[in-house]
Formats: sequence, C-alpha cells, structure tokens
Amino acid sequence: MALRMLCSKTLNLNRIVSFNAVTQLPKQLQNVTAGSVRWSSFRSSEPVGDLEQYPEVEVVRNPPEWKYVERLLAPRTVPNPTPKESYPSGWKPASPQPDLKYVVQRTKNHMLPVYLRRAFRGQRRITAIRHVEGDIWQLEAELRYLIEKQLNRPIITRVNEMSGQIELKGDHVAFVEKFLLEKGM
Repeated sequence: MALRMLCSKTLNLNRIVSFNAVTQLPKQLQNVTAGSVRWSSFRSSEPVGDLEQYPEVEVVRNPPEWKYVERLLAPRTVPNPTPKESYPSGWKPASPQPDLKYVVQRTKNHMLPVYLRRAFRGQRRITAIRHVEGDIWQLEAELRYLIEKQLNRPIITRVNEMSGQIELKGDHVAFVEKFLLEKGM
C-alpha cells in the first residue's frame, strides 16, 4: 500500500523531473516511473531453485526459547473466568437449573448468545437466540408467552430446530437475557 502511494507520487513527479533524474531513484521506483510496473502474483514469480542453496533448517518441537514466543501469541481458547461472588460488569457464570428441558449454551467468550439483527435501514429488528439445545419449542413458547404478556399483543417467532436458533420479531434482547439469567443459563 505504501509502495503504491509512493509510486503515484513519483509518477506525478515524473511529469516535472527529466528522465535522467529518474535513473537516480531506487531500482524499484525506476520501473514505476518508466511506466512498466506490473503488480505480480505467484504465477509470474521465479520458481524455487535448487533446495541445496538454502541453509539447513532444523525443526525443534519445544525449544527453551519458545516460551518467549508463546507469551506474544493469542491464546487458542478464552480462559475460564476465576470464580467470584460477583463480577464488576454484572456477568454471571452459567449454572442451569437441573429440571429444565432446554439449555442455551454460552459462546466461546462465556457470553449469552442473544443478538439483535437489524434490516431495512434499521426498521426491522429481530432478536436471535442461538445455541439452544433440548426442547427448543418449550423455550420458544415460554418466551413468546412472557413477551406477549408484557406487550399486550402477539409477536412473530421463528424456530430453526436444526441449527438450534429462535428468532423473535422486535427488540427483546434485554428481556431475553434477563429471562435466561434467571433460569441460570
């Protein structure tokens, strides 16, 4: 990207500077200013030559220096949170009630999988609940009953049993999250 910006600047300079001054630029930019630059791909690059010309490489599985590299790498999974009485953000770990026929699994970041999707320039709002396992129809019926009772009007729902998702028409994210936290999910 920086090379392209530099190239465009030198192309503009090429109109002002004479051709002899262009030959004093670095080799990469000489071609640019002459107008014969071709942004290459792997197909136009030279094939790999004889492997004996390259230095010998030894693959070491667990060298002592590797611990310094591992510190810099991002962890593969999100670590489990340390158990506390309460968390400053209000987050609660999952502890589902044993008598429930359904479970909403947490995401890999230990958050509830309740999302708000907007469509048609924000006019259509759909609350989506993912990672539902067990009796998905019972969870949908309970949520629909409580939301209809709160709004005093019927709402439209969609259940995808194969992917374990429930969609509710409207912005009900806060209500659904509160409901799921009360159930211990």
